Amino acid sequence: MGAFWKPAAAVTAALILGGCAYNAGGSTYRGYETMGEQNVRFGVVETVREVRIQPGNTGVGSTAGAFIGGIAGSHVGGGSGEIVGAIAGTVLGSILGYNIEHQANEVPGVEVTVLLDSGKYVAVVQQADEAFRPGDRVRILTGPRAIRVTH
Repeated sequence: MGAFWKPAAAVTAALILGGCAYNAGGSTYRGYETMGEQNVRFGVVETVREVRIQPGNTGVGSTAGAFIGGIAGSHVGGGSGEIVGAIAGTVLGSILGYNIEHQANEVPGVEVTVLLDSGKYVAVVQQADEAFRPGDRVRILTGPRAIRVTH
């Protein structure tokens, strides 16, 4: 690996892995969710299903991949081959970077269906940071921008 590639690869990896790390669990609050009132309802867990939570697209992985791929592709061939290589490298690098970012930031989650004391059902998807089993007595906390299930 050349002198340019090692630092570029390290920067790219850091950007992709840290691009959109997000914790969406039942015990995680964002700053704007504090100091506000939440409605509390009680119920019993009916079902729990494992899910995968995918992050939103930040564009960091695609951009970094395109940058690295374009540079790498431009070293293929000579003359007009360099242009074709750069374009192909940019496209392939962008696709690869997008996929790496999504896989690196995907987190395990749960879909918890709760029978409320009122007789209504609600289902909440959140990060799997707390274990739930059918029959568990739980609280449903609903705020202006979030809903979560807790014990």
